[in-house]
Amino acid sequence: MYLSLHRYIIYYLSISLSLGSDVASAKTSAIRRGDDLIINGQKMWITNAFQADWICLLANTSDGAAHVNKSLICVPMDTPGIHLNKRIDKMGMRSSDTAEIFFDDVRVPAANIIGEAGLGFTYQMLQFQEERLACAALCLSPLDQAVIGTAEYTGQRMAFGKPLLSNQVIQHKLAELQTEIEMLRSALYRATDLYVQGNDVTQLASMIKLKSGKLCRIVPDACLQYWGGMGFTNEVPISRMYRDMRLVPIGGGADEIMLNIIAKTMGIIPQTKKTKNK
Repeated sequence: MYLSLHRYIIYYLSISLSLGSDVASAKTSAIRRGDDLIINGQKMWITNAFQADWICLLANTSDGAAHVNKSLICVPMDTPGIHLNKRIDKMGMRSSDTAEIFFDDVRVPAANIIGEAGLGFTYQMLQFQEERLACAALCLSPLDQAVIGTAEYTGQRMAFGKPLLSNQVIQHKLAELQTEIEMLRSALYRATDLYVQGNDVTQLASMIKLKSGKLCRIVPDACLQYWGGMGFTNEVPISRMYRDMRLVPIGGGADEIMLNIIAKTMGIIPQTKKTKNK
C-alpha cells in the first residue's frame, strides 16, 4: 500500500518531470545539511516548467551505486535559486512549454523527499509503466480522429468527378489503420487490467508504448497524404497531429529503449562472461 500510494503521488506530481533515457546517469545533487537539502545542477526538457507550481525532482542524495543513490523530491518552483531558461522552440506540442532548469543552492526541507531516500530510481522505474500506458491511452482518441477526419474530408473532396473516398486504395488504407488502432486499444485494456490486478506489465507496457509510437508516425503521415496540399497547411487538424504526435516515439522512453526492454524481458540478449559473473 505504501509503495502503491507513492507511485500515484509521483505520477500526479510529474507535471514538470523530465528524464532522459539514461535515468541512472542523472547528475543533479541534493546534499543534506541539517533538516534541509541543498540542490545543485540542471534539468533539460522539462515539460510545463513555466506553468508548474511544483517539480518532482530526481536527484542524487548520497554516494554509491547509481541505482540506489537517488531520491524523488517535491520542490516548489518559487524557491530561491531556481532559474528557468528560455522556452525551447519545438516543432510540435507548442501549447505546452518545455524548458531547461538550473538549480543554484536551492534549499528545501528534507521532509520533501517522496517515500524513502535512495529509492527514487526504483520509484521512477515503476512510474514509467504507468506513464507508458497513459501515453498510449492519450493517443487513441487523436488516432481515431485522424482516420475519421480523413474519411470525412475525402468523402467530400471531389477529384475527377467523384469523391476521393471512392478510390478503393483510400478505403483499404483507412480500414487498415483503424484495425491497427483497435489492436492497440485491446492491448492497452489488457495491460491495464493486469496492472490493476497487481501484475508486472513491464514487457507489455513497453510493447504498447512502442506500438503507439509507431502508429503516431504512421497514421498522421498516411492520413495527411490524402488531404493533399491542404494537409501541408496549418489550417487543418491533420497537420497539427502530424507535428504533435511525432513526440510520442521519443517522450516517455524512445522506441529504441522500448525495444531494449522487450528484448531483455524476452531473455534473448546474449550474456557476456562479465555479465554472467555478476
